[in-house]
Amino acid sequence: MTKEKEKLTLLQSMGVTRTVVRPREESDIQLREDRIGRYFRKYLNKFVFVEFSDDFIERSKSGDVMKGVPVPLRRKEVKDFAGGDGVSMLVIAENMAWVMGCDPHFKYTKNYVEILDKLYHGKIAETLMKEGRDAAERGDMDNACIHFRASLCMRYDYLHSMYSYARACRVMYENSRNEEYIGRFKAEALDWFELLTETHPRFAMGFYYLGYSYLNIGLYSKAVLAWESFLKFAHNRKDKKEIRHRIEQLQDPVTIEQGCLDVTAGRYEDGISVLEPYLQSRFKDWWPLHYYLGLAYEETGRLPDAVAEFKKVLMINGSHIETMRELVKIYEETGDKTNLKKYAGKIELIEASQEQEQEALREETERENRRLETEEPEPLPPEKIESFDMSEADELEKAEEAGRAEEAGKAEKAGKAEKTSKAEKAGGSGKENKEEKEEVAEKKGLVKRLGSKRESK
Repeated sequence: MTKEKEKLTLLQSMGVTRTVVRPREESDIQLREDRIGRYFRKYLNKFVFVEFSDDFIERSKSGDVMKGVPVPLRRKEVKDFAGGDGVSMLVIAENMAWVMGCDPHFKYTKNYVEILDKLYHGKIAETLMKEGRDAAERGDMDNACIHFRASLCMRYDYLHSMYSYARACRVMYENSRNEEYIGRFKAEALDWFELLTETHPRFAMGFYYLGYSYLNIGLYSKAVLAWESFLKFAHNRKDKKEIRHRIEQLQDPVTIEQGCLDVTAGRYEDGISVLEPYLQSRFKDWWPLHYYLGLAYEETGRLPDAVAEFKKVLMINGSHIETMRELVKIYEETGDKTNLKKYAGKIELIEASQEQEQEALREETERENRRLETEEPEPLPPEKIESFDMSEADELEKAEEAGRAEEAGKAEKAGKAEKTSKAEKAGGSGKENKEEKEEVAEKKGLVKRLGSKRESK
């Protein structure tokens, strides 16, 4: 075993190392931006907030943490409470979870976290996660998402809830046609898959879904990197076979992506050398290939080649306005007034058409948003429901807990050894001091005796 390996902690040797640690305000759901909360606040209208009497608080075993804190009750529960039937703490806890999950930034979220933690001795995060998982497997995705968010209010870095929340957001945007809703949930899912892999870097399924999230937005290199990490930690042969096939499929797109990045970075000749070979490949109908190659030709003075590539773009994607703007620039430079007028006119027509389409889309999106923000959705049909199996997360969590326990044991032993060492040193110092004092006293006695002898003489 090398010295480097000897220095690794148990957690490091397991691959549990955090290479990225975000500030708390970016990773804690109570502090970070809430992209999708607007779609859950409709459920808050079902609650009224009351303060309980000192007698009730004392009986609830919650101590002083409930004093002065308005707690949520549904309207039926208010009647039960006022009528003397009472409301159980289990019901109150579930209501608090709904309020936190709907709005983690709610004024009393921190109070609710403290109350629930005291009542359920730190176990409530797991309970809420399981309720969310059960809801997800019924297709009740709003309910699921709210419970996962509430669980993250209790433990912002809880592996199961981070994974489940990101998965739920993914399912929800895949089953919507509203562009704004899709954009918000897609961004939320991507961000939480990234957070998950940063916080729990040995959890394979986080990288599995992160790779697909990157693929979904055309970030091929990032998808491959995520999937390579998945292969490092995954155990399921079927999933590993699937991902190896995906990585193989992405070899050419990754190379093309790098060529496009070379062009945007001003490395035009490098971009040309990477992209040109793909003109005769199965990617010849991929318009970004021709667009970035056209930009590189334009910047290196090969204007006829640039025009040819830009026209290929428009054959594939006839309304790509950026390509038309590049052609207008070239025709201005070469003095081709006929083509300049032709493409300038096309730009005007497309911009007017796009504005009309965007206005119609905005109106449709606003109508759909109002519906999503006010009406409760129907459960997903059975064929759309995904399994939220957590067995792999359970295994990793057990391994991480064992690792942390062993590290804590080592730290405790090291602490005891250090204390013993200090005590021995302290004891040794005392002995040495005593011996020194005795030696000094003996010398003084000798001097005194010699002095007496001299006096007698």
